Amino acid sequence: MAIAKADFIEGMAKGMAVLESFDTERQRLNATLAAQRAGITRAAARRHLLTLAHLGYLETDGSYFWLAPKVLRFSGSYLASARLPRLLQPTLNRLSALAGEPVSAVVLDGASVVIVARSGSNAVLAYGLHLGARLPAHATSTGRVLLAAKTKTEFNAWMKGRELPRLTAHTTVDPKALRAIIEQVRADDFCVAQEEHEIGVHALAVPLRNMQGQTVAALNVVTSAQRLEPRTMQRDLLPLLLEAARELRPLL
Repeated sequence: MAIAKADFIEGMAKGMAVLESFDTERQRLNATLAAQRAGITRAAARRHLLTLAHLGYLETDGSYFWLAPKVLRFSGSYLASARLPRLLQPTLNRLSALAGEPVSAVVLDGASVVIVARSGSNAVLAYGLHLGARLPAHATSTGRVLLAAKTKTEFNAWMKGRELPRLTAHTTVDPKALRAIIEQVRADDFCVAQEEHEIGVHALAVPLRNMQGQTVAALNVVTSAQRLEPRTMQRDLLPLLLEAARELRPLL
């Protein structure tokens, strides 16, 4: 959303940039690291870190800072009040029971995808696949489905100057190779990713579209490599995901 320059609060933007600097790679930051990650001066980063700690969103030992439980107020409020997770939950639970595997709904946020809903399955999820988790879009089945939903112009803008971090030995990091994968996902209208984000994680994803044909999220199932063999996947899993996507379309 574009706003007038007079309406833009620069201090708030910098504070949010500092807060967003914390992730799974860097759980603890000092002023120098936060400045580098947020793209602001060290003095500004220090003031924002101290303010956020004073407000209870960060904890500190005097030198380093880390996220405090209070930050969960944001995600908790979103998950409790947002329309999308509430609409998806019953279908995710039913789909998980039919597939016998954990199922998630995911949205795109910049270079990452965010899990906004997941089934109530008792199956053990891989590390990092919890509700609210942020995962790299280029290395996940859901991320590739959501990137494939972009126009070619939008996807080119997303790719411009972007580094593709290697997360496992199987991660696609060559831009040309990723472009080819996205083209294939557009043609197939589903995506399989195996051990590109995390060893042992195999997933199948399909787009969730509204009645206007816009992709608003992606639906995926995490399963074993054996169940993603083409014949087994086409028989057992893909029809379930596609049927769930059709069922949800009028609700989105």
